[in-house]
Amino acid sequence: MAIQKKGPFTAATYPNVRKWNTPWEEICLPHTWNAQDMQKQVNSFYEGAAYYRKTFYLPDTCDNKRIYLRFEGVGSCAEVYVNGQLVTTHKGAYSAFACEIGPALRLGEENEIVVCADNTARPDVIPVNHSLFGIYGGIYRPVWLIVTDPVHIAVTDHASPGIYITQKNVSQEQADIEVRVKVDNGSKQLRHITLHHTIYTQDGAYVMECRQPVTLPPSGIQTVHSQFTLQHPRLWQGLDDPHLYKVTTRLTDGEHILDGMDQPLGVRSFRIAAGEGFYLNGHKYPMYGVTRHQDWWEVGSALKREHHDRDLELIMELGATTIRLAHYQQSEYFYSRCDSLGLIVWAEIPFVNRVTGEESENAKNQLRELIRQNFNHPSIYVWGLHNEVYHPHSYTAQLTQELHDLAQTEDPDRFTVAVNGYGHMDHPVNGKADIQGMNRYFGWYEKKIQDILPWIEDLQTRYPDQPFMLTEYGADANIHQQTEYLEDALNWTRPFYPETFQTKTHEFQWKVISEHPYIIASYLWNTFDFAVPMWNRGGIPARNMKGLVTFDRQTKKDSFYWYKANWSREPVLYITQRRNTEREKQNTSVTVYSNIGTPTLTLNGKELKSPRQGYTEVHYIFDDVQLEYGTNILTTRVIAAGNEYEDGVEWHYHGEKQRKADFYEHREEHSGF
Repeated sequence: MAIQKKGPFTAATYPNVRKWNTPWEEICLPHTWNAQDMQKQVNSFYEGAAYYRKTFYLPDTCDNKRIYLRFEGVGSCAEVYVNGQLVTTHKGAYSAFACEIGPALRLGEENEIVVCADNTARPDVIPVNHSLFGIYGGIYRPVWLIVTDPVHIAVTDHASPGIYITQKNVSQEQADIEVRVKVDNGSKQLRHITLHHTIYTQDGAYVMECRQPVTLPPSGIQTVHSQFTLQHPRLWQGLDDPHLYKVTTRLTDGEHILDGMDQPLGVRSFRIAAGEGFYLNGHKYPMYGVTRHQDWWEVGSALKREHHDRDLELIMELGATTIRLAHYQQSEYFYSRCDSLGLIVWAEIPFVNRVTGEESENAKNQLRELIRQNFNHPSIYVWGLHNEVYHPHSYTAQLTQELHDLAQTEDPDRFTVAVNGYGHMDHPVNGKADIQGMNRYFGWYEKKIQDILPWIEDLQTRYPDQPFMLTEYGADANIHQQTEYLEDALNWTRPFYPETFQTKTHEFQWKVISEHPYIIASYLWNTFDFAVPMWNRGGIPARNMKGLVTFDRQTKKDSFYWYKANWSREPVLYITQRRNTEREKQNTSVTVYSNIGTPTLTLNGKELKSPRQGYTEVHYIFDDVQLEYGTNILTTRVIAAGNEYEDGVEWHYHGEKQRKADFYEHREEHSGF
């Protein structure tokens, strides 16, 4: 495939364009042209149109077949042409779309496909700007050429699988399953076919089968319903046992298979109890939550499977049980991996940050696409409607209500959530979804770190019946900036974002969260640093550094190990401030995270006194540690279950240093970011 960038390009102009005035660059999909310019400089990225071209030979054997193109993601608006004919358009960078191209193709000849991709921010397409994250341009997810029989499972139902699996009355004794299949008859003749559903276990063992005859009228799409009951199902139990059945659907005409598709079935039930927590299959389940932006350093959004796998490897290492995929629909592969790993997923649309009054129809369409394309993923429990959108209040509240109604119509068995950055329940856009989410950055954008506690207790007292989630919290951390001098708030407008302040924030705020079941789920912001092409903060341009892991996925910050020690079942023994090597104080403290027992600590071979307990049972603090002038070697050890664990750091002390007072400032703002 080849790409070139050019000026404005529309359906009216393409049929007359036979010569391209700039060279084509050979590329492979997935591809984005913003892999670097959106990540390294502020307001210096290419925003506009680029054109992808591919030629291919269509054999005569495709006669009497129906042929489709399916794009998993194009940033952000697309026009697709086949042999000079416009075959479809699509608005939205993150959802899939499909189109039939057969009528525009030439059998036995070379055919040309041209895709215009344009990532210009538009007031009628969400997200309406590049402010909170960049909209990478390009065909950045896979593309499929689909060839079918005239009778087949629908391809163009908002690019969904065409199969919708629902479950009712789930228990260990039985589960009632319904499968809806949208069947497309393009033969223009009455067709008598048979619909088969076969269920297999995760290991491939046969469970049951049902068949039913179907009569299809000429042309059009018909929905066929099948019901059956699974006896003594093996339940999908999150991380403990993410068992997936496979539902194999086939359309047959006698002995001839017309079409077929496999879909996952994770048998489970979700319940949320205000003030109590989240229940999976009737049992309370911990919601240790992270968030994820998909982009990678110098890769952008054009991820391969190994990138998704690495992200999931880190999330699983952390011990997270739930993940908010913010702020947009993510890769089909990623959702499928969450199914098989047992991660509980919040999926959402990119209605975020700003309102224009022109995005209503596009927001609804993107929500419909999100739901239909991901309907069968058992990991998804909630559909996100918006994130920090406010003005005008009446318009936004009404649109949120309409999005909730749409989600309940499309999928009445899952929850909806809307997120506000203000800290009070009576904001005009609140209360339009099943769950109220709030983003709060105490100590960073507002007030002090410790102010999270009275805020939560006030909400709990005043609104005990409101299902509530803390949907973002945290602080930035530049790993190249360190200090021992930490107060309870940091002025984020200054260029100093020490990693140690992020650590302090997460230590205290997770303690509060863990002690308040009123917070049904919490989602720290963010697992990974990511690009913000219109920001210049914290010493690194175009970077949000609230991640627990650096943008290149190479460095795990101290906060990563804080959560791993509190959440994970893997043994953790870790000394913090390992990058804060040039010490400012001779008399200092040493923090150790240990989920395997009380650690010992030696300084240059000399054992220090026992630690005091910190905020949680994995948090140990050694006070009044007197460093020696020069090099200091700190070593911590624990013997647990017959195994010895050890961790160490090297610090240097060369005299007292004073903090810079202007790095800190008390702030009274809502988050709004």
